[in-house]
Amino acid sequence: MRTSTATRRRTLLLSALGATAALTLTACGGDAEKPAAVVSGGTTAKPILTLDSPMEKPDLTLTDTDGKPYDLLEKTKGHPTLIYFGYTNCPDVCPTTMANIAVAVKQLPQAEQSDLRVVFVTSDPERDTPAQLKKWLGGIDKDFVGLTGKFDTIQKAARSVNIGIEKPVTKKNGDVVSTHGAQVLLSSPKDDKVHWMGMQEATSDNYTTALPKIIKGQNP
Repeated sequence: MRTSTATRRRTLLLSALGATAALTLTACGGDAEKPAAVVSGGTTAKPILTLDSPMEKPDLTLTDTDGKPYDLLEKTKGHPTLIYFGYTNCPDVCPTTMANIAVAVKQLPQAEQSDLRVVFVTSDPERDTPAQLKKWLGGIDKDFVGLTGKFDTIQKAARSVNIGIEKPVTKKNGDVVSTHGAQVLLSSPKDDKVHWMGMQEATSDNYTTALPKIIKGQNP
């Protein structure tokens, strides 16, 4: 019996979310309600926004899940790229966002999947070691890139693209709060600049519709 596309998407999403369920859950903060950059129409009503002024990708070299240096600009040059700042112990926003992206990526032809770069930069580098990132991302999509390093370096890079993150804080009950923006940066392969931004409200269907156009450098 053939499985419908909707059923396959739901299965992929539940599988990715299930992989994160065993992790320690912590509070996840952020100012996702506020626009991270100037966008067309001046509104955040759309789940995937087109920026009025494209931004340069962060000039960032960190450590990947294999413990090797990863130069973001060099490794993603000429490739459509999605960049997200978050952390693996996030209880809801981060795993949902990455799972939604993973579902959409699986709908692409294999050649386009290979061309695409999805990069997850931790906002909690003290706990998100290369091994932890590899385990967490492996449960979502093993081809996604995980990066960690010094917090100050990561924060500076995030701020360069108008994404706010704050140093993780341990609460009295032991929970660690990592405050970070919930936007996904999407860059064009044509000029390697960030032209679009996925908001927290973006679903797997939104990304499934948008990615084929973004991969070609077109507005979704």
